[in-house]
Parts: sequence; C-alpha cells; structure tokens
Amino acid sequence: MASPLQSLLGNESSYTKSFQIFLDYSTEHQCMHEFIDTILQDHLTSIGNDKSELNVLGIGSGKGQIDLHILSYLKLKHPGVSINNEVVDPNVEHLKSYRELVAKTPHLENISFTWNTMTASDFKDKLDKETEARKFDFIHMIQMLYYVEDPGEVIKYFHGLLAQNGKLLIIIVSGNSGWERLWTEYRSQLCYTNANHYVTSDDIMKTLDTFGLKYQHFDIPSTFNITECFGANNEIGDLMLDFITETINFRATAPPDLRDNVMALLRHPDCSLEKDEKFLFNNTFTAIIVES
Repeated sequence: MASPLQSLLGNESSYTKSFQIFLDYSTEHQCMHEFIDTILQDHLTSIGNDKSELNVLGIGSGKGQIDLHILSYLKLKHPGVSINNEVVDPNVEHLKSYRELVAKTPHLENISFTWNTMTASDFKDKLDKETEARKFDFIHMIQMLYYVEDPGEVIKYFHGLLAQNGKLLIIIVSGNSGWERLWTEYRSQLCYTNANHYVTSDDIMKTLDTFGLKYQHFDIPSTFNITECFGANNEIGDLMLDFITETINFRATAPPDLRDNVMALLRHPDCSLEKDEKFLFNNTFTAIIVES
C-alpha cells in the first residue's frame, strides 16, 4: 500500500532547508575534506597525462564546497593547466549558492564553469544529442546515486566517458552505517518511491565487480549529531527527522507507531553512539575511486 507520507524530495525548498541542518550538525563535509587532503589528492596527480587542459564533471554537485576543494588540488597538481568544470545538479537553490561561492572564492583563474540545472539523466540525454563525443579526465558522483533510476547504468554510462588515465570518484553511505539499518528496517513504511534510494557502498562495489572495473575504496567514519531529534517542540530536531526519513513534517504526519519505532531505532546502538548525553548517528560513508 502506498505510504500517506509526503516525500521531501518533491519539495526543493524543504529539502534544501533540512539538508543544510544535516550539514550543520554532521561531520560529513569535514570528513570529505580530510579524505581529499589525505588520500584523493595523490590520485589526482596521474590524471590528464600531461594535458594542457582538463575536463572535470561533477554530477550532483550541490552547493559546490566539495567541488571547489577538489578543484584546488587539481590546480595544485597540474599548475598552469586550464580546467573546464562542468556542473550538474537539478536543485536551483543549490546551484545559486554554488555560483555565489565561486564569485567570492579567490584563485580560481584557469577554471571555467558550465552550469547545468538538470538531473544526471537529463545531462546524459544532452550529451547523447551532441555531435561530438566528449571525454572527461575526472568525474565525481558525491552522495547522489540514491536519486537515479538505475545506479548501475549511470555508473556504466559516465565511466564510459572517462578519458585515458581518467578517474571516477563515487562517495556513498557505507553498508555499515546507520542509514543501512534504518533503510533495511523501514523501507516499506517510509515514503520513498524508488528502492534505489537504499543503495549503499556494498551495492555499488558489487556492481563495479560485475562490470569488471578496477577500483579502490576507503571507509570514512562520520557522525550526525541527532540529539535535537529527541527534544519536544524543536524545529531543528524536526528538520533532522525530515532529512533522515526524507519525509516532510515526519514527526507530525507519520503514524504514531512508525514514528515511535523510527525514534527508538535512531537511539539504538546499531544506529547511533550515545556519548556525553549526545546521540551521534553513524553517518560513515565510503569513497570509491574507479580507474578508467
């Protein structure tokens, strides 16, 4: 039976607001920056094969903070090289923030930006209509494969666009995260409309193995402080719950038994660590670097 709950994904403004709360209260971006600083930068050195120009594609780039951090290392590893950065994201508000970030960020000379307010599927259709085949030296899909119809086909298509010595970066929640436990337990009761919302790194690596692709993976511990979820009349906690369940106004609109069961699971050690009177949701994600 279809869920009576209203999906957060259908409301761009509500999604943007709850997603920002997630970023504010989680170590997501901090941990991604550390991964870029300590691991990814070395993998960026070999791309391009001494080209005078690099083509980069970000699919689901959001507000651009992670993109610009990656681009800073591409500039460092390839001094003097022109970088064409193609940005794909369907969220108008996110791309507006990305443009504003670019406008106030120094040292972006030699980097050009092309903006595509569209989904990965729409961008694929756009490329298919172009008369000249395009190749990219670096492609990244950061926390976006939950929102596509067929993650395997998306990976296969865009991997096929890699130039020689190119790399594809996929970042997605770990199969050992609290998200996996939540999705396994309540996928049929929440308002997700597509089973692929539940994809984890385990699923992606199985797909890569099936395709026979060479890759390395790195599990990156991260937490989401969800303590506010358990307070009464708490707007921040409500937005956290909306993001976790991808449901608009989950606390007020979910059936009481579902709400209570989800709340109990979020407090459970399988999902969260209780420390210093705080509940830290296991937001561990996996970074997968795929060779061309």
